[in-house]
Parts: sequence; C-alpha cells; structure tokens
Amino acid sequence: MKRVIFFFLGIILIFQYPAANAQDKVVKRIIEIGTVDNRTMDHLDVLCNRFGGRLVGSDAFENAAQWCASKFTEWGMKVEMDEVGELPVGFNRGPWFGRMLSDNGMYLHFATPSYTAGTKGVQRGHVLPEPKTQAEFDRMKGRLNGAWVLITGTNKGWPIDISAEADARRDSLIALNEVIARQNREIRTWNRNNPDSVLKESIEYENEPALFYRQMKEAGILGIIQSSPVPIRVLYDRKNIHDMSFDNLPNVPDIKLDEHQYKIIEQMVKERRHFELEFDIRNHFKMGPVKYHNVIGIIPGSTYPDEYVIMGGHLDAYDVATGGVDDGSGASPAMEAARLIMAAGGNPKRTILVIMWAGEEFGLYGSRHWVEENADKLDRVSNMFNRDGGPTVANSLSVTEAMWDDFEKICKPLNDINADFPFSLEKKDAMKRPEKAWGTDSGPFAVAGVPTLTFGTEDTKGYNFNYGEIWHTERDLYNKSIPEYQEHTSIVTAVVVYGVANLKHLLSREAYFQEEQ
Repeated sequence: MKRVIFFFLGIILIFQYPAANAQDKVVKRIIEIGTVDNRTMDHLDVLCNRFGGRLVGSDAFENAAQWCASKFTEWGMKVEMDEVGELPVGFNRGPWFGRMLSDNGMYLHFATPSYTAGTKGVQRGHVLPEPKTQAEFDRMKGRLNGAWVLITGTNKGWPIDISAEADARRDSLIALNEVIARQNREIRTWNRNNPDSVLKESIEYENEPALFYRQMKEAGILGIIQSSPVPIRVLYDRKNIHDMSFDNLPNVPDIKLDEHQYKIIEQMVKERRHFELEFDIRNHFKMGPVKYHNVIGIIPGSTYPDEYVIMGGHLDAYDVATGGVDDGSGASPAMEAARLIMAAGGNPKRTILVIMWAGEEFGLYGSRHWVEENADKLDRVSNMFNRDGGPTVANSLSVTEAMWDDFEKICKPLNDINADFPFSLEKKDAMKRPEKAWGTDSGPFAVAGVPTLTFGTEDTKGYNFNYGEIWHTERDLYNKSIPEYQEHTSIVTAVVVYGVANLKHLLSREAYFQEEQ
C-alpha cells in the first residue's frame, strides 16, 4: 500500500515540477527583461508627447486607444475595444495665448476648462468688473460690448454654469438684489437724516460669479475672467456636456487667470486705467456622436480561461496638460507589465485582462460599464489591480490572513530585483464593503464585492513628489513621472499579476470584506 501511495505522489510531483519550474523561469525572465530593456517611459512618452491630453471625446483619446490596441496586438495579445458610451460632441484643445497691453504689459498665465469656447481668432479689448445689480448693469451695458469682464469667486476647475437652470437661478438672485438695493437706499437716506444716531449698516448683496452672464453675453462681451490659484486647475463642463450639440455650443470664453496677475489687473480696473487684454484661445469642437472605448488586452488562461486577474489604469486625462501622472503613471506600467509577461513567454493558468479604462475623469464611466456588463464574471475575478495615485514606487502589499501564504510565495522574487526598493508584505483587516464607488476605477469593483488589492507606494529616494501639485492641473506632464519608480513598478506588477494568475485557485475572499450585519 505504501508503495502505491509513494508511486502516485511521485507521479504528481513529476507533473507538478515542470509546471512550477516553467513559472519560475517566466518570472526570472520578466525580471531580466524589465531590468535591461524596460519600456515603461517609452509608452508614457507616446501617450503624453505624441498624443497629449487624452480627454474623452478628443482625437488624442481616440488615437491613444487605437495605439494601445495596436501594441497589445503587436505583443501577441487578443484585443477587445469595449464600447463604453458616446458624447454628443467632441472637443480638441489647441494652443492658447494671452497678454496685457499697457505700459507695464505682461504675458498672461491662464487656462480654460474643456468643452468651453475659444476666441474667434486673436481678440483684443478693454476690461470691466462684472455688474452686481441691475442698476450697475444698466449703467455699463453699452461699454460691455467688446470687453473682457472680471468676475468674482475663485476657480475650482469647473466652468461657470451656462445652463438654463443657472440662468433662472441668477434671475432670482438679481431680483433679490433689487430688493436689497431698495433697502440700502432707505438705509442711506435714514443715515443722512439721523447723523447723531448709530448708523445702520448696508445689507450685502447676494453674490454669484457671472451673475449677469446671459445679459452680458447679449451685450457683446468677449469673455469672462476668474482668479485661479496656481498651478491652474481646469476640468470640463460636466453640467452641460451631455446636452451639447452643434446648435448650442458655448460661445463665450471662460478664462481662469493666475491669481497674482488677476490682482494686478483688478487693481488697474478699479483705478479706471486704460489698458487692453489680448487672447488667442483655440478650443475646437467636432461633430458627434463620439464613441469612446475601454481598451482590453487579453492574455488567455491555459487552465482556467473563465477566471480573471485584472490590471490597468485609466487612459483618459485632462487636456490642459498631458496626463503624465494622472493616469499615465498607472497606464504605462500596466502596459509594460503586459509586454514583459508576453516577452517572457508567459502562459498563465487564468486569463489576465489588461484594461485601459475610458472616462474615469468623467465619473468612472469605463469601469462602471465593465462591471455592469460583466456581472456574471465578477465572482471569478481573483483581484482587480488598479494604479491611479502617482509615479511613486510599488513596494508593498497589504493582504488578508487567508491570502498570506499565496502572496508570500508570489512576492518572494521581488526583493531580488533592486536593493533600492525592498518589498514588504503586511497583513490587513477586513474592510467594510463600500456602498458607493470611491474616486478611481477600482471603486465599482469594490462595491460589487471584488477584491481590489493595490500596491502601497513611496517616494523612497526623496524626490519630493507632490500629487496635489499636478492633480488635474497644467503641471500633469511627462516629466513629473519618475522613471526609476515607474520602471520598477512595471516589473513588480508583472510578477505579482502573473503569480496570482498562476495560482491553483482564486484568491480567497475570506475576511476581505466585513460580514454584513
């Protein structure tokens, strides 16, 4: 009997050893190629500096999606262009330029939100403060024609709301300010007639930036200008984009100007000094509908083809910069991890999906769509690896007790790659399953109960990276990513994702989420 048992154990070991040895060889090859021929920054160069800011609805996004698909095909992967949705019109940003024309003239530092109007060529005009009451508007309406108007408030990235609902809200505030104006006239009269009494204070007017927007537009203003902190953050017209058509496109530039220059110009306006501003803003629209897609690179599983490991980052990026960090720093390591697995001869047991998500910046459109359309697959997703937090180096994972043994084996080679970047494995407690998706593409997966382990990262060498400096701003550029961190992260990602795909089982979900009460 013992001989029979040992015989079968021997047979099992004979069949297991070549498979395990082949996996080890692939991992070693991934590390070797990733160390001597890493192309992460090449991918990022193309995304940022060949295509530019990859806003959903833009030519840059469409071109980047087609390029990613072509690279996946070139590396021997299957490709699926997963249609997520469509926008009624598209938007492409061209160059922009501005200057102040005066004795102490200066070039202007500014930006405009996506899906807002450009100028009609080079346009030059005087500057006025916005009116806050009907009397002020009536007094200056003739002068508004051909003027740039300084509006109140501080830029937070969004354009001024130009919807019909916003106009109705402004009309109600204008009417309220008329009441306040009458009350203030009465207060001033009382104060004049009672100089020996305690003077009454005036009532403050209701304030909203561009309160007379519709009326100023009808009067012929060139555009509106709002003060902006630096670096300048501009987003998109989220309130109106889905209702846009070529019949109702915005036609008044919405300029977010460097707060330091704004103060100078505002003071000159208060002093009623004569000067002009000149702008050339090339914001262009294109006919829709414009479809947009998740780009899915597929490495089919050899043993469990209907089980999945997902890795990726979002391909779209705001176009005032080039998306070098948000989320080029997530998309490019995922692409390189896929290339390394394929170049190393990887043949994973379960299917690896490398997904370049669409429309993350517009509201997780791509990931929400995939989760909704693939509900039947979610129980068979071992983990969704998402990178969307900056170009710092992946150097840790926090996993549950039930996952510990698997990850201890998978992550063992990571400390042999580069002594500068030691990798640590830590244990995590069960997390509460979210009811609403958090603000990146792993969010919809977590809501659906899919594990979303993600790498811990650090600025290990102290390069003083600051995510807040670039997040959704003009500084989100290629040269804000950190090559050695990005390249090492691609190797770590490839090794771990390949390891998870080669487990004999799906990752355990035991105690990943807290038990529902």
